[in-house]
Amino acid sequence: MMALGFTQILRQRVIPRSWKQFITAPSSVISSTLCRNVTTSRCLRSDTHQHKYEQSYVHNTGDHPLIGKTIGEYLDETTEKYPDREAVIFCRDGRRCTFAELRQKVDDFAAGLLSLGINQGDRVGIWAPNVLEWVITQYATARIGAILVNINPAYRTDELEYALRKVSCKAIVLAETFKTQNYYNMLADICPELETAAPGRLTAERLPELRSVVMIGNGNHPGTFNSDNVSGMGNAEHKQTVEELKKKLQFDDAINIQFTSGTTGNPKGATLSHHNIVNNCFQIGNVLGYSESYHRISVPVPMYHCFGMVLGSLSTAVHGSTVIFPSPSFEPEPTLKAVNDERVTSQYGTPTMFIDMLHHPNFDQYDLSSLSTGVMAGSPCPVETMKQVNDKMHMKEVTICYGLTEVSPVIFQSPSRTDTLERRVTTVGWPSAHTEVKVINPETGHIVDVDTPGELCSRGYTTMLGYWDDEKKTREAIDNNQWFHTGDLATIDESGYGRIVGRIKDMIIRGGENIYPTEIEQFLYKHPKVEDIQVIGIPDERLGEEVCAWIKLKSGQQATPEEIKQFCKGQIAHFKIPKVIQFVEGFPLTVTGKVQKYKMRQEMMTNLKATN
Repeated sequence: MMALGFTQILRQRVIPRSWKQFITAPSSVISSTLCRNVTTSRCLRSDTHQHKYEQSYVHNTGDHPLIGKTIGEYLDETTEKYPDREAVIFCRDGRRCTFAELRQKVDDFAAGLLSLGINQGDRVGIWAPNVLEWVITQYATARIGAILVNINPAYRTDELEYALRKVSCKAIVLAETFKTQNYYNMLADICPELETAAPGRLTAERLPELRSVVMIGNGNHPGTFNSDNVSGMGNAEHKQTVEELKKKLQFDDAINIQFTSGTTGNPKGATLSHHNIVNNCFQIGNVLGYSESYHRISVPVPMYHCFGMVLGSLSTAVHGSTVIFPSPSFEPEPTLKAVNDERVTSQYGTPTMFIDMLHHPNFDQYDLSSLSTGVMAGSPCPVETMKQVNDKMHMKEVTICYGLTEVSPVIFQSPSRTDTLERRVTTVGWPSAHTEVKVINPETGHIVDVDTPGELCSRGYTTMLGYWDDEKKTREAIDNNQWFHTGDLATIDESGYGRIVGRIKDMIIRGGENIYPTEIEQFLYKHPKVEDIQVIGIPDERLGEEVCAWIKLKSGQQATPEEIKQFCKGQIAHFKIPKVIQFVEGFPLTVTGKVQKYKMRQEMMTNLKATN
């Protein structure tokens, strides 16, 4: 059971290991830019660049006050202003909703959830690609104070079971299939009781809290409701309760859980409030110009991630924008076609997505002249790609930013209207509005001088409530002064601009997907021929990084890279499967026996250069 009184917990920061190699290294040696879990913005005070900083601490007070509203309140206000404006468009399905239509669908589904026994504080999972029901579920759970649990569409059964158990989901809304996965069958593998259970009365040994399974659409699956029926199940009393809850819910209430892995390899449930994500959405959109004029936003990134959910679907209610989803998951040509057909003004995507669009053979067939701004985030942002996005896609004001799921997600913003292209790709911009940032020596906790590498910390409205049911990890992440420790190495220059120069954690960022080596290592230890394994990230021109595995086989055993990859298929998410596999006799070690992964990376980079 989770104690949500995170602000009352005395937190003690745990320093993981020696940092001397980073603290003493000149910033010029480790000055590569990294964009993680993120987005971008441009809301800066007019006087921010006048001050010259001596120490690595910056506070951006912002030009707009923080907003004390729930998601439901925002949806109501925006609907009253623009009832006939299109709120969301799903190009693949041909489904479009005005604000008035969307609010009606949201309230009907919210009443239906109440009829299933979903109450304030209950957790409701959503496991689906980008479809209209995702948006409806997001807003409907917010309406009644239920906590939406985002589940990665690429999860396999073990990952799904862990997530649902960790937060004790009472209900789950899921698509029938996505790509090669049959979600119903996968859930039934975990809960064989589903096939004989009465809808809403599931009693599963492995998921004892799960009661209701809602399938998206109007199909008929044993033990489940379908979403169309649920929308019609709420009676007058349930609808009245929806209206009453609008007045009772508080903006500090927990409203969303997003899973983010740690060095242990077990996913952690970052718990976010209305206040966290409403304000982050506003500040990001304000920097992009959403508060100045009407925008049509293309969102090819997944909604299960902060990028798609906070910057994307939430921009509908917060900014009155029309949010356009080109396809259930990213495809370059449908995204280009959506810009052309829907006259998109703001385009989202990871650098990999922009590269795929720019290099698509039919790129020149689409009119992209309506574009002016957008967000490029999630992995390192190549200079040449940025130039082409500016010129060929007409996105002169595209922005870069840095953040994490735990900070809702943005804490650094690139001011797209004033910064040069070079500055946008070599820094992550300035601290976002109402955010404090500092860089510290992790061994002493002291703030370092400007241009000195150290651990990046942030404080402000962006900080999550905590990790669900994990006091220890929460205390490690948020100290007793309420500073969130990112675990990343950064510098801040004398003008207050930030650079991410390294990673404390060994996370791999592949095309915007965060991959944690320990998860893959723990899985591959199950292979009968594997004695030991170490997973690292290696550079990749298109995706930013790729997964590389060094494997030590058991004595007398032989294996091929294809055999290892085949073992992974269908068992772990496709993006976690190592692309490069090297069989070794051992690993480079420190004198104390710790694996030196940086030496492994150096060797792989040398080998890659030699073969290219």
